Amino acid sequence: MAFDYDLFVIGAGSGGLAASKRAASFGAKVAIAEYDLVGGTCVIRGCVPKKLMVYGSHFPALFTDAAGYGWKVGNAELDWEHFITSIDKEVRRLSQVHISLLEKAGVELIPGRATLVDPHTVELDGRKITADKILIAVGGRPIKPDLPGMEHGITSNEIFHLKEQPKHIVIIGAGYIGTEFACIMRGLGSEVTQITRGDKILKGFDEDIRTDIQEGMKQHGIRLINNNVVKTVERVPEGVKLTLSGEDQEPVIADVFLIATGRTPNVDGLGLENAGVNVVPSSIEGPGYSSTNAIAVNEYSQTSQPNIFAVGDVTDRINLTPVAVGEGRAFAESEFGNSRRAFNHQNVPTAVFSTPEASTVGWTEAEAREKLGEAVKIYRARFRPMYHSLTGKQEKTMMKLVIDSNTDKVLGAHMVGENAAEIIQGVAIAVNMGATKKDFDATVAIHPSVAEEFVTMR
Repeated sequence: MAFDYDLFVIGAGSGGLAASKRAASFGAKVAIAEYDLVGGTCVIRGCVPKKLMVYGSHFPALFTDAAGYGWKVGNAELDWEHFITSIDKEVRRLSQVHISLLEKAGVELIPGRATLVDPHTVELDGRKITADKILIAVGGRPIKPDLPGMEHGITSNEIFHLKEQPKHIVIIGAGYIGTEFACIMRGLGSEVTQITRGDKILKGFDEDIRTDIQEGMKQHGIRLINNNVVKTVERVPEGVKLTLSGEDQEPVIADVFLIATGRTPNVDGLGLENAGVNVVPSSIEGPGYSSTNAIAVNEYSQTSQPNIFAVGDVTDRINLTPVAVGEGRAFAESEFGNSRRAFNHQNVPTAVFSTPEASTVGWTEAEAREKLGEAVKIYRARFRPMYHSLTGKQEKTMMKLVIDSNTDKVLGAHMVGENAAEIIQGVAIAVNMGATKKDFDATVAIHPSVAEEFVTMR
């Protein structure tokens, strides 16, 4: 049977873009469909605009730090409209860059929403298109719990387009999205209240990371209300009023309410049932959430339909941009490059761009102890970095290594502090190569630096 394309990709986000360009480089005839701006969550409403907001939120602290070094800095004021508009312009510029890269790679971009008709056919704006292989890379989306008043809240999609800076923003959610935006908005000068179901933020991260970030956030003036859930939300003249579950907990009133309690794979309306593509329950949980689904795949990103594949957040494996890119490239090389390989989901480094920042790779202490028990040895350091010796601030850095004492192998590395992501990126290479504590000890330190602590801990 003759097909219109060798590969048809649904979704021009990180995974879809990477896969389509790599497949085209092997000579495949490729088309990609996208109904929104090209670039996906990361470029349009995730990593890129968020990191720009992170950068912007750091300037007030830098202004005050400068005084400790003898600089006289005048009154500083944020032009919110300029800030938000500049970020939006950069996002749109990057979207155009990705369109140009598709053209250069020989990938045909077809605007519109594609749905599956059968295992080899998609429909787009009434047009039916056939392909030998189909890749689904539609990502995920934020969802709101089905609780009274949640229609008054915004999600991480809308926060990039607020017309005015909130005077007081209340955030529900203890994951990295809620935590990052709490720190961003506080750094920009807003009053921030973050409400969490548990007693700590960032479930799943190492306990030292969770503790140190939470304490740092409190020190920076963020109000954290732990062990509470929102019962109702109502509109009041001052904005929104949140009634919480704690018996003695007063309601919280703010002018903006951000819901950051979960994201779900974007499977609705894809027509998966038409093509025999199986789904599995996704990982989202909590009050007010009904069950949601992710596309089931094997280690080669292959679905229950042999010629249909899926990568990225729609599969709900590790929901990170570089993982989606890696899965997309591994798929393309396996199916079109005669180099069959599965993406390695072990020891994937990640960061939380909070204030203080955190980054991690490998096992947490709890994971290591569960698997190895008393064989686990921990090296940990907490200190005030040299930078703050003149600012007078009591900022702390935490660095930690998790070691298997049987083999001396470094199982995990964790850090809280400035430039944590930049430092852990290099450490991740050593962890993935199987480096030992002796290898770290044998590495000459760069002095004076914060990073040197990873090779001088005893």
